[in-house]
Amino acid sequence: MTPPPLGPVCTGASTAVGRPAAGRPATGPTAGLATRPATRPAARPAHRAAPHAAYPSFTSYVRARGPVLLRTARSLTANPSDAEDLLQTALAKTFVAWERIEDHRALDGYVRRALLNTRTSQWRKRKVDEFACDELPEPAGVPEPDPAERQVLHDAMWRAVMRLPDRQRAMVVLRYYEDLSEAQTAEVLGVSVGTVKSAVSRALGKLREDPELSPVR
Repeated sequence: MTPPPLGPVCTGASTAVGRPAAGRPATGPTAGLATRPATRPAARPAHRAAPHAAYPSFTSYVRARGPVLLRTARSLTANPSDAEDLLQTALAKTFVAWERIEDHRALDGYVRRALLNTRTSQWRKRKVDEFACDELPEPAGVPEPDPAERQVLHDAMWRAVMRLPDRQRAMVVLRYYEDLSEAQTAEVLGVSVGTVKSAVSRALGKLREDPELSPVR
């Protein structure tokens, strides 16, 4: 027998196999079969966090970290007013580079490096006016320092540190006054860890031989 002719084939995006046309009941071999749900578009990846999520603005960073950074500046100069000027200069450099610093975990290191570079430039400019001497000159009429043993030791140690060469002094300040590790000190100064170890070792040797520190050896 000759098979019956096939009916017309429906085309178009609105009609699919297993889904009856509007107004008609489902018939035929596909009647009752569940239709496949439309595939949802893939979820968009979450937006990347803004690069300045830690500190929304430069002002918020200065308010949060200003006291700590000022302590670092005071470790590099004995005059509190000079320390404030030094920090202002370093913060001005940081403000200029603010948009380029995406990782805010590196902000403190950036400011510390700016402090050290600025202070080093000041030392070089004043090199012709400053010279090493056996004793630090003191203005006439200045009263004697506090006789407490701890304060005396602190003053003697600081004077000995200030007599160290510039590079060794910076490393000693970062390692023992700012309590940075050797790796952190190397990162701030842009040198290797081995350079930090050797320079600090030489600095400690000079401090041990400093005559003003002989009572505490």
